[in-house]
Amino acid sequence: MSNTINTIDFTTLVFVLFRPPEEYLYDADSDEDDQGDEDSSYSKPIRYQWANKLQFVLACVGYSVGLGSVWRFPYLCYKSGGGVFLIPYFISMLVCGVPLLYMELAVGQYTGRGPIGALGHLCPLFKGTGLGSVVISFLMSTYYSVIIAYGIYYFFTSFKSKQPWTDCDHRWNTPNCWVHPRSDSNNSKPINPQTPSEEFFEIKVLQAGSGIDQFFQLRWELVACLICAWVLVYFAIWKSIKSSGRVRYFTATFPFLLILLFLAKSLTLEGADKGLRYFFKPKWGLLGESKVWVNAAAQTFNSMGIAFGSMISFASYNKYNNSILQDTIAVSVVNLVTSLLVGIFAFATIGNIATEHNTSIEDVITDGPGLIFVVYPQAIAQMPASNLWAILFFFMLLCLALNSQFATVEVVVTSIHDGFPIWIKKHLMCHEILVLVICIISLIFGLPYVTKSGIYFFQLMDHYTATISKMYLAFFEVVAIAWVYGGRRLSRNVKTMTGKHPGWYFKFCWVIATPLMIFALWVFLLIDYAPPTYNNDYYQYPTWAIVLGWIVTSVSLLCIPIFMVYVFVKAPGESLFEKLTNSMKPDMDEKCPKCGDLECDCIIEDNMQPMLVLQSSDSKGKKTEPFYIPIQTFDNNKSNGIPPQNFTNNLESQNLPSESINIHVETVPPSDSSVSSKESKM
Repeated sequence: MSNTINTIDFTTLVFVLFRPPEEYLYDADSDEDDQGDEDSSYSKPIRYQWANKLQFVLACVGYSVGLGSVWRFPYLCYKSGGGVFLIPYFISMLVCGVPLLYMELAVGQYTGRGPIGALGHLCPLFKGTGLGSVVISFLMSTYYSVIIAYGIYYFFTSFKSKQPWTDCDHRWNTPNCWVHPRSDSNNSKPINPQTPSEEFFEIKVLQAGSGIDQFFQLRWELVACLICAWVLVYFAIWKSIKSSGRVRYFTATFPFLLILLFLAKSLTLEGADKGLRYFFKPKWGLLGESKVWVNAAAQTFNSMGIAFGSMISFASYNKYNNSILQDTIAVSVVNLVTSLLVGIFAFATIGNIATEHNTSIEDVITDGPGLIFVVYPQAIAQMPASNLWAILFFFMLLCLALNSQFATVEVVVTSIHDGFPIWIKKHLMCHEILVLVICIISLIFGLPYVTKSGIYFFQLMDHYTATISKMYLAFFEVVAIAWVYGGRRLSRNVKTMTGKHPGWYFKFCWVIATPLMIFALWVFLLIDYAPPTYNNDYYQYPTWAIVLGWIVTSVSLLCIPIFMVYVFVKAPGESLFEKLTNSMKPDMDEKCPKCGDLECDCIIEDNMQPMLVLQSSDSKGKKTEPFYIPIQTFDNNKSNGIPPQNFTNNLESQNLPSESINIHVETVPPSDSSVSSKESKM
């Protein structure tokens, strides 16, 4: 070559100008949905991913700090002996809550599927456990939506200049309505007194009948609110996590600020110390009762979303190498702290009401949703600027209820989308229509809860789905994953994703402590079974209602044995033992630790390197064979690659004019024969 070429400067400039995009060097995710071979054991479904880690954490936290913390936790504390409930609750969190949360996040993230697909691939014999979780989530979404409807009704009522739950001067009030006088007066107390907030909720809002048999009389105001509730849910999740993830920036954070605000305000109320003493003073005699431990475990499962399928669904949208341990700790700590703060706020408020009415704590607390729609409004009515406080409280309640509702509905949507992608694409055309169909069906199933017997149905369904079914599903879930699929294999999967094995604490709980504790509680639950009641044991359900409750429970429980028989019959094998063995084998292979796909080129891509390609044309314009020069050649700090002087000598030996050289950059595997041959020539 006639002119001296400064090889390093020239090629460095070319590399900067023509450097290939990063995705050519490495593509971490595969969005292809294998719809080809029906016999294929596993195909990674097309699904979105969380825009960032914060969206995922807010989704988990928003669900765990939902209605369960504001409504269920304070009532269970009262029912289980006040402060003594905190001891079994904390133990159940350590033994069951945290390990199972970690396990569900690991399963969802590793499989990239909802609960049915995840458990079906890890342990086909227990696929029905995932289906049972979806059934439970669907049932809970039908009556959780009623809480949103109540919240909407109260929220707009709070804008009235005079709140209707503050006095007895309304047409729906009865002679039993009584307001505690603030000064000496002749206002005599009735024999069976009721507060204005009680009568507003039971007579005006619910128009509750005398029993559960009045289920054909709809409350049209509540029907309208229920429709509004489902419209809110639909437009929040219609784009899957792309829409719900953004909504949760507000619905999962703003309630925390309001909880702290109400906590500070409640501590200033007269009689708050009376409620706090009840909350923190344990009744040690109740610690030996099985119902206290059952209630603590049930609250743990409900608040952390265990066996609902929600956490598996949330984690299935994670990046494959997301750190699960950090998420588990964050969600668990926030859930525990928030439960304690809400408990303090609730009992401080209850203590204020008990002091104002000169009564006991036991006479104030009511079961069911009455705590949030009777007790809290009654206390708020005594505050200065009560309208503002009422608006803020019911807005907070709406946010918390929506967070819980988003999670339960997304479980159903995710599972159907994973199981029937071709059918959905063919018949429903798009994801938005699938969500619309599910919301409409859930709305129809929710209509019995907005009849005059709706509150009775609500209490009945909540008892059988949130406690009895949950224990059963949680036990079989941990058996399927930790025993059948194997704790060691799951630990290896976590190592593949995060680079670290789970600690001994998680392994011990998965295999021994957690299943034993759940099984023991399940046995105690059946031994000490008592039919559900309403209004602090005042109303006893008829036999047909209890049978209905067990039928609803069996819908989710029977999913497990039915699918066991189905999978066992279809499993290959000549003998029963072979069929059983094959039905328990995972339906998927080990996944790539880098991208999470079962079949990928990451090993090749890891060894691929950018090459500077030089190609010239002869006198007839025909292109000659290209030269491949590793980019490392031009890094003075590296010893591998082709020395620059060899590159210059090769150009000169070929007698190529510089203006005829076509220079570009490619990434190629070093095992490529053409590359090797070119390098050998150089």
